[in-house]
Amino acid sequence: MFRLLIHWILSAVALLIVARVVPGFYVLSIGTAMIAAVVIGFLNATLGFVLKVITFPFVIITFGLVLVVINAGMILIAGRFVDGFDVHGWVPALWGAVVLSVLNLIIRFAMKD
Repeated sequence: MFRLLIHWILSAVALLIVARVVPGFYVLSIGTAMIAAVVIGFLNATLGFVLKVITFPFVIITFGLVLVVINAGMILIAGRFVDGFDVHGWVPALWGAVVLSVLNLIIRFAMKD
Protein backbone atom coordinates (compact mmCIF):
# COMPACT_ATOMS: atom_id res chain seq x y z
CA MET A 1 0.00 0.00 0.00
CA PHE A 2 2.84 2.34 0.88
CA ARG A 3 4.57 1.65 -2.47
CA LEU A 4 1.34 2.46 -4.31
CA LEU A 5 1.08 5.80 -2.50
CA ILE A 6 4.72 6.63 -3.26
CA HIS A 7 4.27 5.66 -6.92
CA TRP A 8 1.14 7.85 -7.14
CA ILE A 9 2.95 10.87 -5.67
CA LEU A 10 5.96 10.33 -7.96
CA SER A 11 3.65 10.05 -10.99
CA ALA A 12 2.05 13.36 -10.01
CA VAL A 13 5.50 14.94 -9.67
CA ALA A 14 6.39 13.53 -13.10
CA LEU A 15 3.32 15.27 -14.55
CA LEU A 16 4.47 18.54 -12.97
CA ILE A 17 7.92 18.08 -14.52
CA VAL A 18 6.36 17.42 -17.93
CA ALA A 19 4.31 20.61 -17.54
CA ARG A 20 7.55 22.54 -16.99
CA VAL A 21 9.37 20.94 -19.93
CA VAL A 22 6.71 20.55 -22.65
CA PRO A 23 5.04 23.66 -24.08
CA GLY A 24 1.27 23.25 -24.35
CA PHE A 25 1.12 20.85 -21.38
CA TYR A 26 -0.35 22.55 -18.29
CA VAL A 27 -0.97 21.34 -14.73
CA LEU A 28 -2.49 23.82 -12.28
CA SER A 29 -1.31 22.35 -8.97
CA ILE A 30 -0.02 19.26 -7.21
CA GLY A 31 -3.60 18.28 -6.36
CA THR A 32 -4.55 18.50 -10.01
CA ALA A 33 -1.49 16.45 -10.91
CA MET A 34 -2.49 13.76 -8.42
CA ILE A 35 -6.01 13.54 -9.84
CA ALA A 36 -4.64 13.52 -13.39
CA ALA A 37 -2.21 10.72 -12.47
CA VAL A 38 -5.11 8.59 -11.23
CA VAL A 39 -7.20 9.32 -14.34
CA ILE A 40 -4.31 8.60 -16.72
CA GLY A 41 -3.55 5.38 -14.84
CA PHE A 42 -7.21 4.31 -15.01
CA LEU A 43 -7.44 5.12 -18.72
CA ASN A 44 -4.22 3.21 -19.44
CA ALA A 45 -5.45 0.22 -17.47
CA THR A 46 -8.81 0.07 -19.27
CA LEU A 47 -9.10 1.76 -22.65
CA GLY A 48 -5.35 1.85 -23.19
CA PHE A 49 -5.07 -1.88 -22.55
CA VAL A 50 -7.81 -2.66 -25.07
CA LEU A 51 -6.20 -0.41 -27.69
CA LYS A 52 -2.78 -1.95 -27.10
CA VAL A 53 -4.18 -5.46 -27.56
CA ILE A 54 -6.04 -4.47 -30.75
CA THR A 55 -3.06 -2.65 -32.26
CA PHE A 56 -0.46 -5.28 -31.32
CA PRO A 57 0.47 -6.08 -34.95
CA PHE A 58 1.06 -2.36 -35.63
CA VAL A 59 3.16 -2.11 -32.47
CA ILE A 60 5.47 -4.80 -33.86
CA ILE A 61 5.64 -3.22 -37.32
CA THR A 62 6.37 0.28 -35.96
CA PHE A 63 8.77 -0.94 -33.25
CA GLY A 64 6.49 0.39 -30.51
CA LEU A 65 5.85 3.89 -31.83
CA VAL A 66 2.10 3.19 -31.86
CA LEU A 67 2.30 2.85 -28.07
CA VAL A 68 3.45 6.47 -27.81
CA VAL A 69 0.44 7.55 -29.87
CA ILE A 70 -1.92 5.51 -27.67
CA ASN A 71 -0.38 7.00 -24.51
CA ALA A 72 -0.71 10.49 -26.00
CA GLY A 73 -4.37 9.78 -26.67
CA MET A 74 -4.88 8.70 -23.07
CA ILE A 75 -3.26 11.96 -21.92
CA LEU A 76 -5.54 13.98 -24.21
CA ILE A 77 -8.61 12.17 -22.89
CA ALA A 78 -7.49 12.76 -19.30
CA GLY A 79 -7.11 16.45 -20.12
CA ARG A 80 -10.80 16.53 -21.06
CA PHE A 81 -11.88 15.07 -17.71
CA VAL A 82 -9.59 16.80 -15.20
CA ASP A 83 -10.04 20.51 -14.53
CA GLY A 84 -6.70 22.29 -14.35
CA PHE A 85 -4.96 19.70 -16.52
CA ASP A 86 -4.79 20.90 -20.11
CA VAL A 87 -2.97 19.54 -23.11
CA HIS A 88 -3.25 21.73 -26.20
CA GLY A 89 -3.09 19.33 -29.13
CA TRP A 90 -1.41 16.17 -30.29
CA VAL A 91 2.15 17.51 -30.43
CA PRO A 92 2.32 18.43 -26.71
CA ALA A 93 0.53 15.15 -25.91
CA LEU A 94 3.10 13.16 -27.91
CA TRP A 95 6.05 14.92 -26.30
CA GLY A 96 4.36 14.61 -22.91
CA ALA A 97 3.92 10.86 -23.46
CA VAL A 98 7.60 10.49 -24.35
CA VAL A 99 8.81 12.49 -21.34
CA LEU A 100 6.37 10.70 -19.01
CA SER A 101 7.57 7.35 -20.29
CA VAL A 102 11.19 8.26 -19.55
CA LEU A 103 10.31 9.62 -16.11
CA ASN A 104 8.23 6.54 -15.28
CA LEU A 105 11.14 4.34 -16.36
CA ILE A 106 13.38 6.23 -13.94
CA ILE A 107 10.76 5.98 -11.17
CA ARG A 108 10.36 2.22 -11.67
CA PHE A 109 14.11 1.71 -11.71
CA ALA A 110 14.49 3.76 -8.50
CA MET A 111 11.67 1.84 -6.75
CA LYS A 112 13.03 -1.56 -7.76
CA ASP A 113 13.92 -3.75 -4.79
